[in-house]
Amino acid sequence: MSTHTAQACAPELTREVLATLEGAKDARFKHIMSELVTRLHDFVRAVDLKPEEWIQAIEFLTATGKTCDPKRQEFILLSDTLGVSMLVVALAQSRASATGATPATEATVQGPYYWEGAPERALGDDLGEGVPGEPAFYSGRVLDTEGKPLAGALLDIWSGDGEGVYDMQMEGNDQMLARGRIRTDAEGRYWFWSIRPSYYPIPMDGPVGRMIDRLGRDPNRPGHIHMIVSAPGHVPVTTHLFVSDSPYLDTDVVFGVRPALIVPFEKKPAGTAEDGRTMATPYWTARYDFRLAPQRD
Repeated sequence: MSTHTAQACAPELTREVLATLEGAKDARFKHIMSELVTRLHDFVRAVDLKPEEWIQAIEFLTATGKTCDPKRQEFILLSDTLGVSMLVVALAQSRASATGATPATEATVQGPYYWEGAPERALGDDLGEGVPGEPAFYSGRVLDTEGKPLAGALLDIWSGDGEGVYDMQMEGNDQMLARGRIRTDAEGRYWFWSIRPSYYPIPMDGPVGRMIDRLGRDPNRPGHIHMIVSAPGHVPVTTHLFVSDSPYLDTDVVFGVRPALIVPFEKKPAGTAEDGRTMATPYWTARYDFRLAPQRD
């Protein structure tokens, strides 16, 4: 090995780069960048990274950025499929939550299809109007970790349609579909209609899809519906409800499944539903109680 190569591989190079961070005024930023440089250099040495491989990595990240647009966030998809999103979510929930008699509802990934500003809807409204899928009635309560109902808690809800397609993926569509925000009643109860969610593959036509294919991983997510549940003085939770008999619960490509979030969907015959609505076709019901932890002082 030449002297130049030996110097490039030596820890002295890492120390030289770290020394340039000493002038950083933000202590947290300095800490994060120091850890990033240290581990990145360790990684390069550990795998003996070749120049052409590093160029391929740069081209991959460049392509990931170019794939992003207002309705598609390929970097979030990359983070999700590497398990980073789920790790960050778990750390955040642990950091923010106080203890209680019952654990708070587990958080999971937000995913790339959240669309801020969903319309306010009344309790009992049908969020699934205009999209294909089997109707489903959702109900439950929002409680704190001591079991106290939280009146006026907000549920920001979204899902794909019955074929696993989100409104943001529909060519030429600029309307919010299968989305809405509802608030619990005085007893912390919520109920609404939507569709029974279907499993679906993540987008495979971009750089992340090509990575998943090259790794030989299954690209599918199990059927789920998203919620961000919040209430004043409590830690908000971004979570899913997963269909209990959906395929891919054990192989979720974004590592988002938690056993406590798997919910039975019961099929009901046509007739009068729980909220008094007359259903001309069979429908599904799903019930789940969310629990929010009080915020730490």
